[in-house]
Amino acid sequence: MADLTARDIDRAGDSRSAYLALVRRRQTYSFLLLIVFVALMVSGFRIANDRNAGGFVDGLPQILDFPADVVSEAWRNAAELPGHFLAFLPALIETVNIAAVATLVGAIAAIVLALLSTRGLARWPRAIPLFRRIMDIMRAIPDIVIALILIFLMGVGPMPAVIAIAIHTAGALGKLFSEVAENADLKPVEGLQSVGARWLQQMYLGVLPQIAPNLLSYALLRFEINIRASAILGFVGAGGIGYELKNAITWGQGQFAESAAIFILLFATIVFFDQLSSAARHRLAHGKGAL
Repeated sequence: MADLTARDIDRAGDSRSAYLALVRRRQTYSFLLLIVFVALMVSGFRIANDRNAGGFVDGLPQILDFPADVVSEAWRNAAELPGHFLAFLPALIETVNIAAVATLVGAIAAIVLALLSTRGLARWPRAIPLFRRIMDIMRAIPDIVIALILIFLMGVGPMPAVIAIAIHTAGALGKLFSEVAENADLKPVEGLQSVGARWLQQMYLGVLPQIAPNLLSYALLRFEINIRASAILGFVGAGGIGYELKNAITWGQGQFAESAAIFILLFATIVFFDQLSSAARHRLAHGKGAL
């Protein structure tokens, strides 16, 4: 018994030594990766700074000049702000509509892609890698790049923004939805299979009711992101309040009161929908009585 105990102690000591060696090796690799990352960041910054029209360090003291001009002019023309709010309200509504339609279309596509790429639920299991690569591509291409291509093909307007944001949303939500679907209980699906239900019926009746709260929570969070994205896409001609902001900034001094009004409208809208969706997600997560 004493020999066995001593042998166990030796094995435990060997395991501890191996574990510590593994930890040290990982720490060494992490430190080397950190050095490489810092070196790449420094070299990338230097290259960007050299290729820029003006040096970043040289222009740093003037970084607050433009915001100061906007604030000062908006303060002098504060009486005009309510009129600007009303003038730009239709563009703001258009931005919210772009985000809402894109989120709805993208979420529906994401549900389909998620169910087709989830092990144990997929209609064609061999095609799971194909559908996952499709979602990877949709996430990898920035929505602004898609919007620029569509604007070239379709012209200026909100539709390129809707399509671009919907494509990116489908790829991003599809990944999240697939992870949620993997945790679904398969017993309802098996019960539906036993009575001859088709695949769509199995998903609609056996899977979606289980994961619907999580899907809606992720979709609401994505809606917040898409409001910001739709405003940014307006700068490239995709319509909405971003397009009006680009025009106001381009005209420069004399139009800074309009720029300030747009900034205030956009900020208030983002805060409003952020609070609204946060409350909705909290209620979904903790029950109807949470609010």
